[in-house]
Amino acid sequence: MAGIKLPPAEDTAELPQQPRTPVTGDLISDDDRSIAADSWSIKSEYGSTLDDEQRHADATEALAAANLRPSSDYSSDKDSEKDAEDGDGIASMLGLQSYWDATYSDELENFRQHGHAGEIWFGPEVMDTVVSWTKNLCIDISRRRLLNHVGDDKTEHDDHAAHDLSSWSVLDLGTGNGLLLQELAKHGFSNLTGVDYSEGAIGLARALAERDGFNNIAFSVDDVLDTKLEKQFKLVMDKGTLDAIGLHPDGPIKRLMYWDSVAKLVAPGGILVVTSCNSTKDELMQEVERFNQRSAVQPDTSLDQGALTSAPFQYVDHIRSYPTFMFGGVEGSRVATVAFLRN
Repeated sequence: MAGIKLPPAEDTAELPQQPRTPVTGDLISDDDRSIAADSWSIKSEYGSTLDDEQRHADATEALAAANLRPSSDYSSDKDSEKDAEDGDGIASMLGLQSYWDATYSDELENFRQHGHAGEIWFGPEVMDTVVSWTKNLCIDISRRRLLNHVGDDKTEHDDHAAHDLSSWSVLDLGTGNGLLLQELAKHGFSNLTGVDYSEGAIGLARALAERDGFNNIAFSVDDVLDTKLEKQFKLVMDKGTLDAIGLHPDGPIKRLMYWDSVAKLVAPGGILVVTSCNSTKDELMQEVERFNQRSAVQPDTSLDQGALTSAPFQYVDHIRSYPTFMFGGVEGSRVATVAFLRN
């Protein structure tokens, strides 16, 4: 269910609850790092070609259309630190780049001194589930495309699809220590890129990849909300990044910006896989639908005209194997993983 956080793999200290309305109190307290994998922030607000007044006006208009409450102070990460401390406390601090810079600085030093890899956000079981499920999804998509275009020899096509994961260009948003990409590499993916806006995270990811023999993984410092990436990817992974964005004091605005940016990073026909512990499957689908509706009203003219004839994203599938529980007559899970096709 929304608002229920997965306990961290290592630490167990309890901290204040997250800003979302809890479903049940005794399931929410956990470590200050457990709600999000790898956070992103914004360095240039709401687009690079508009002045500040127009950016704020556009964002407020989009929020109003989506029935969301606009932020009272459209500010940078550093300007928001005091607001986070005075307002939503530790929950909002998890949405600031300064928090993650400090976190990964500590984890990088810990790796250098003791060889520790750091946290696995949402825990190793969730990561393993996401990787295995994503691999099968990609193979299934490849097989269906082959069957649609080449003959009827299903066995041959299955073998081809299973060995064709190397053709999937993969981008991990907010890669953190990069362990998700290492697991994807173990399952046959080879064209792998990880980005994070924290230099410490990228330093740690590179050090771990070199130590573990994954020298083919590319890492770079990049902010998804102000990305400098000029290519598109067939598979884009997000494990906790959207959660962290939503915890910024300007979270509603930044979540709108997230979808605008991610839509340009996923190649047409590619897949976006979002794993969240702060949104349910239905909530993620509703958020995508709002983005699709907004895109229809304000189409992105930078995209190919053929891409403007349909909604940018459509639901493909979601993981059903996470443990669930009942509360108030509603069945829910601590984690949701949903895949969307880029039209």
